[in-house]
Amino acid sequence: MQIKNLLLLSIITGIITGVVIVVYGLLTDFLKHILFLGDPIESISHLPFWYVLTVPVISILFVNFLISKVESVKEYGVGEIAEAVVQNRMIFGIKDLILKIIASSVSLASGFAVGNEGPSAAIGAMIASKLHPIFNLPKELLRISISIGASGGIAAIFVSPVTGIMFAIENIAYNFVRDYVGYLIIAGALAFSVALYFLEPLIFNYSSGKFLEYRYLFASLVFIPVITFFIYFYLWLKNRVLRFLNFKISEKFEKYKNYIFGITGGFIIGIILLISPFAAFSGHEVVDYLINGKFNLSFSLIFLIIVLRIIATAVSIYANAVGGIFIALMSIGALVGYGFGELLVNYGINIEPFYFAAIGAAVFMGVNMKLPLTAVVMALEITYDYNVVVPSAIMVVMVGYLVSLKFDIHKLRFKIGENR
Repeated sequence: MQIKNLLLLSIITGIITGVVIVVYGLLTDFLKHILFLGDPIESISHLPFWYVLTVPVISILFVNFLISKVESVKEYGVGEIAEAVVQNRMIFGIKDLILKIIASSVSLASGFAVGNEGPSAAIGAMIASKLHPIFNLPKELLRISISIGASGGIAAIFVSPVTGIMFAIENIAYNFVRDYVGYLIIAGALAFSVALYFLEPLIFNYSSGKFLEYRYLFASLVFIPVITFFIYFYLWLKNRVLRFLNFKISEKFEKYKNYIFGITGGFIIGIILLISPFAAFSGHEVVDYLINGKFNLSFSLIFLIIVLRIIATAVSIYANAVGGIFIALMSIGALVGYGFGELLVNYGINIEPFYFAAIGAAVFMGVNMKLPLTAVVMALEITYDYNVVVPSAIMVVMVGYLVSLKFDIHKLRFKIGENR
């Protein structure tokens, strides 16, 4: 009976999560076009500067107002959600779910550099946690139910089923893989099936499939110190920005710090939008454009956007923008990889820069979030190309080791969370 109920929960969670994530994704896109009077990549340059500065400020103040009323609207990691729900420290209702969708859609649509994968996983987890008691499942399986929902949420928003499953396994379900991974697969596959009809996946148009060209593998060895340097740079710069915001603002305006951070963060995001829209928003467009060779960027512009995206990500986190950093990290890695590929081409090496944009996106995310398996699976699902998958697999391990010599990613996150 328990297995039957868990199976039914997986099916219903997958379908409901897929529908809700579609609404969330379409709402975000709709609000983005409303706020910026069209596609912001094209429209921002034609809008008055005061208008572009005002949109993120008002939007983030609205988001902080929602958070002040309902704390669960804030962004939490899936592991944190699971722990809190299991310990009865966090109860979700329909109101919480609706407000989280609204807060995240407004954050993303107004230009803040956060991704939609965090809220999507949380939305799936919230749905599963509400369905869990309906099916009379024991409390010890609540964490599994939440994993099932998170898997569906990631699978739907990325329109990528296996990535969603692997994300849930690496985050909170790894202890239960042997017995329960099948239920994650069902929820992820169903949520993906619903989302695929309405949302656009990231697709690598230049895949050559199962033909490994060793020039990419050898070039990837040269890429290891390059992307390691930029991960060091990302962690160092982000930490400096967060420390500056914390010590210069938080201590002086403790009572109103969320609103001060909102105004400050919104203003900074507005300036970044005026400099380059590609440096703001979730980064989905940047990844799509770079891995598919849709535009060419100079080295100076690539470096400028990397720096601005790092600042935008840090500012977005501190301004309480509701979203994750999964896709934001991918966008930085894609920029680094594309710039590296262009450099090799300039030196007469016969490679395609967009391959390294795809490799960089997977490795940068995988190392910084400590999700190596998710990075490899994501590279596989997006590209279906061994020339991306094999280098990504090798590099996410090698670069992860090199970064661990200097930084403890988990401790760094914990300290940042404490400073908030």
